[in-house]
Amino acid sequence: MMAIKSHHCCLSFIFLLLPLLLQLHSVKGNLQLNYYAQSCPNAEEIIKQQVIKLYNKHGNTAVSWVRNLFHDCMVKSCDASLLLETVNGIESEQKSDRSFGMRNFKYVKTIKDALEQECPRTVSCADIVSLSARDGIVLLGGPRIEMKTGRKDSKRSYLPEVENTIPNHNDSMELVLSRFQSIGIDTQGVVALLGAHSVGRVHCVNLVHRLYPTVDPTLEPDYAEYLKGRCPTPDPDPEAVLYSRNDRETPMILDNMYYKNLLKHKGLLVIDQQLTSDPTTSPFVEKMAADNGYFHDQFARAVLLLSENNPLTGDEGEVRKDCRYVNSE
Repeated sequence: MMAIKSHHCCLSFIFLLLPLLLQLHSVKGNLQLNYYAQSCPNAEEIIKQQVIKLYNKHGNTAVSWVRNLFHDCMVKSCDASLLLETVNGIESEQKSDRSFGMRNFKYVKTIKDALEQECPRTVSCADIVSLSARDGIVLLGGPRIEMKTGRKDSKRSYLPEVENTIPNHNDSMELVLSRFQSIGIDTQGVVALLGAHSVGRVHCVNLVHRLYPTVDPTLEPDYAEYLKGRCPTPDPDPEAVLYSRNDRETPMILDNMYYKNLLKHKGLLVIDQQLTSDPTTSPFVEKMAADNGYFHDQFARAVLLLSENNPLTGDEGEVRKDCRYVNSE
């Protein structure tokens, strides 16, 4: 009888332990803080220093890193598929109209080369996308975000899916919210992420429909005249340097001036101004306009969720040697 009880006890212990063992296996396969602590201890510092150097030479690179994160992580997963160029049967996501105006991809190679010199074939391009955005946000005056690492790189691109996942600048607010909610980002998170429009610039190609043949009545009149000065014709050359900044007062600082401008009807894109007219988003616009700390908190939360969208981990992907190409072997 004692032997039977002992055997039953052992079986019960094993069944109790099994979920814990499965959980530990799951955690091992997920993203984690300091993923490169053993394999490349200086990885995050190398990325940070390269981002700073590039920012000091080309300030707009910091804005590019933030946009890269959005465009990469919204399409399938945070897997650096955005960085793949058109070659050997791969069609780059950069060819999409949604990628219009994106630049500075060449400087991703600068960061990757520095990492390859220290730790060959160790740090993924997907982690470079996320960590460069994190460090770029700090240089733009935004919050410091603790990001997990351990993402792997995709072996394919997803060009056909770009337009079905990345919202357009003149989409309805309902559609924009649904796209973000599909990856777990709530309404106030979406309002905060759009605050990234407080830095960088928008090409006239994406603005003229609000100015010609008649001015969008939701635009503040003096602001509309300013925009006409920046975009003097209804058919701007996409290759020309014709653009306007969303925030003219603190154009390279990630702050709540964006929301203050929206309340004055000085939203640059249709989607910007819709934030104030939609009853589900307008309360958050007012709150962020009044409190920069609240904006930063919500922005950090949303960026973290975005950076962890469906990553490839473990054996699901690879670590590219060159972020532009899938490994040949």
